[in-house]
Amino acid sequence: MGNLGAEWKSVDLVMLDMDGTILDLAFDNYFWAELLPRRYAESRGISDAVATAQLAPIFSAQRGRLNWYCLDFWRDITGLDLAAMKAEVRDRIALLPGSIEFLESVRRSGRRLWLVTNAHPDSWRLKLAQTGVGRYFERIICAHDYMSPKEDSLFWKRLQARHPFDPGRVLFVDDTPEVLHTARRVGIAQLIMIGRPDTSGPRRDNAGLPSIDGLQELLPVGC
Repeated sequence: MGNLGAEWKSVDLVMLDMDGTILDLAFDNYFWAELLPRRYAESRGISDAVATAQLAPIFSAQRGRLNWYCLDFWRDITGLDLAAMKAEVRDRIALLPGSIEFLESVRRSGRRLWLVTNAHPDSWRLKLAQTGVGRYFERIICAHDYMSPKEDSLFWKRLQARHPFDPGRVLFVDDTPEVLHTARRVGIAQLIMIGRPDTSGPRRDNAGLPSIDGLQELLPVGC
């Protein structure tokens, strides 16, 4: 994205996803793929493999829906206190390289900066408290407050109604192609995908979207 700097003159508002954009998705991948199945297995007296097999079809059915991100939903499904479990392993929460530098640069430029996340309130509050990055944002936009995930155009319509903005003057960065494609359909002008949201994993296919490895590639922020 070496030419993105030439477009900063067209950006008034920067919207950033949290998990996999500012924060390393390694935490969430560990939590959902390892810790949750293990605790579920222990609570049911079954093997980790059986637990994973039982949870897999529920994961598949809910992926991309608001329930996928809802700790209350998964508590009801598993009988486990997911918020408490996340707090237990909070030391694994980490920033992606370049996140702080980018946040500080956007703020210095005078542009508005919103966090736009699907994360459950118990999750984003824990992560912002652990990392201290909440202070950079003018608004924390949580999809649970809009009863629809970012993958659904209804979320964007409700956001626009509550906090009006000009989509033609927005830069939006996320790590989920489905979210970015929906944002494109509702008119968000500049879209960037984080191609390596988990530093311990491989680079993702960019799904036809402009893609970078991390926010540092968007520096410097133009005036």
